[in-house]
Amino acid sequence: MAFAGYFSRMTSTTSSLANAESSRNHTVTLWTLVALIIGSTVGSGIFSLPQNIASVAGPGAMLIGWLIAGVGMLSVAFVFQYLAHRKPHLDSGVYSYARAGLGDFIGFTAGWGYWIGSVIAQVGYATLFFNTVGHYVPLFDADHRWASAIAVSVMSWAIFAVLARGIKQAAVMNMVTSIAKIVPILAFMVFIAFLGFSWDKFTFDFWGEDSGSTVFEQIQGIMLYTVWVFIGVEGASVYSKQARSRNDVGRATVIGFFSVLALLVSVSTLSFGVLSQAELAALPDNSMASVLEAVVGPWGAAFISIGLCLSVLGAYVSWQMLCAEPIVMMAIDGLLPRKIGTINVAGAPWVAQLISTSVIQVFIIVFFLNETSYNAMVQLATIMYLLPYIFTSLYLLLLGIRGKGLSHPHAGVKFDLSGPEISKRENRRHIVIGAIAFVYSLWLIYAADLVYVLLGVLAVIPGLIPYVGTRLYKKERVFNAFEWCVVAIVFIGAIAAIWGLSTGSLAL
Repeated sequence: MAFAGYFSRMTSTTSSLANAESSRNHTVTLWTLVALIIGSTVGSGIFSLPQNIASVAGPGAMLIGWLIAGVGMLSVAFVFQYLAHRKPHLDSGVYSYARAGLGDFIGFTAGWGYWIGSVIAQVGYATLFFNTVGHYVPLFDADHRWASAIAVSVMSWAIFAVLARGIKQAAVMNMVTSIAKIVPILAFMVFIAFLGFSWDKFTFDFWGEDSGSTVFEQIQGIMLYTVWVFIGVEGASVYSKQARSRNDVGRATVIGFFSVLALLVSVSTLSFGVLSQAELAALPDNSMASVLEAVVGPWGAAFISIGLCLSVLGAYVSWQMLCAEPIVMMAIDGLLPRKIGTINVAGAPWVAQLISTSVIQVFIIVFFLNETSYNAMVQLATIMYLLPYIFTSLYLLLLGIRGKGLSHPHAGVKFDLSGPEISKRENRRHIVIGAIAFVYSLWLIYAADLVYVLLGVLAVIPGLIPYVGTRLYKKERVFNAFEWCVVAIVFIGAIAAIWGLSTGSLAL
């Protein structure tokens, strides 16, 4: 997972009105779009991928899992591309399609889920960063968790202080972190392929029988990890208006997607040719470094670790700036108190950044008190990210079936049939892609561990307070009949989560 895809979405959103005219200039080339997708998607997740995959699956199940993830995530990427083409006026962030199609509350839930997922991802980034540093600096090793917690807290508030002044990440940092993560990955692939890969080791226990899990159970287990490393793959769709050719967006999506897929499959496959599944599963979070160390020695681990630290640190700074944007957009659109969208004289949304940093601090305390692993943070964050994927896919499916979205009387969005003409052939293709992406997203929820699903539902509850308060203040109906049903399901899931946590049957 990486920050650039979301950065692109939010940058496009917040500047869309001011740059309406300039957006008509079709200047973005095919290969710029391809680079955007690769930079958006390849992030910190790939560095922990060998251990993540091996903890739940053998080589055979892994390859099947990647095939399923490839079809599903490519469909999700095309969903965003098709909607950007059909509804270019919907540019208020990741939740705008869900809001337009299913009403304010579903749109809010999608936006809230993306925000909470981003906050949790922040703590996950920091955990991976200090776990890697702790391998070389004993102060931050596993025996000194509070030292890491304090360091993460200080870093988060220091970044907030900088961002509140309107100072944003320099372009040079983007370049450095991009090179820092791609070069070690390519070097890893070359060294393992030519010096360390053993076909006999790769095929030994190919179907993971020693793990005691069926192939189906293993495939289920890796699903959320594959989503985590693919988040941001829809990055090119947000630049469809600036592309030299609309066809370039589709070509870039395919080229970029399969380039990223090749990197991910190569890293996870080559690792199984160096160490057994059990050995990989026992590695620390920065497992790519440990795999290379097994082939070339300690310098290989240090090389990968430096790349990971630079990449994760850059992502941490950017995501702390950008994870505030979903609630800023919802405040601007009237789904949250407008005060949250306040911009100071330096041009920074300091209220939203303050709220986001405060919630990051809460999660730091909760996760470190519970000794929550990086893997658990990844899976919980991914569950939250799935909300906009599910609703957005459903919206495209509805558009294809009905020729229009579901307009809701209090959605705050008057349904607009404007946009380019869609041929029957195109519409049929949109229906197929929307259906695949929707079913795939639901399958991911089914495949997830129940504890993360219930905790994800519980994380929606706090958002109801400002949402309901805002609607009452505006004297608008809070929920319609359909939304009341959704709220009831949310509360049932939240009660189950609270009961499980209190009895000890659920734990992070």
